[in-house]
Amino acid sequence: MINKEVVTTFVEEWLQGNDYFLVDIIFGADDRIVIEIDHADGVWIEDCAELSRFLQEKLGDELGDYELEVGSAGLGQPFKVAQQYKNHIGDEVEVLKQDGQKLKGILKSVDGQQFTITVQEKQTVEGKKRPVMVDVDKTYSMDEVKSVKYLLAFK
Repeated sequence: MINKEVVTTFVEEWLQGNDYFLVDIIFGADDRIVIEIDHADGVWIEDCAELSRFLQEKLGDELGDYELEVGSAGLGQPFKVAQQYKNHIGDEVEVLKQDGQKLKGILKSVDGQQFTITVQEKQTVEGKKRPVMVDVDKTYSMDEVKSVKYLLAFK
């Protein structure tokens, strides 16, 4: 019987020796298996095809009526694993907090399940009549926010 653990084992076997990492495996109600991988430099279609062929060979007849889809996690999609945070250090991200508040800032660091972003906030500075914008570091746990995603910038 094909299940997530079996597919995960084969995907991890293929990932050994590659710079790719597994983001997610989704078993859809419509008999689709969606495998999302990622890489610091982006995902190449040839590598997705290679992983798909590898899985078809390993799963053989067990694949049966399942439709197999291998692709990248997708830019602009919320991060699902810590490695995605690490790949985007220095990039602008959007954090959606549990209370619905959105913050935009630069992803500064990742440490275990914690990440730090630098945001701009108005603060009153001694000697100034008006508040000024200053950089402020904010640290969150990956579990305490609804989502974090990379912000595409077209310049």
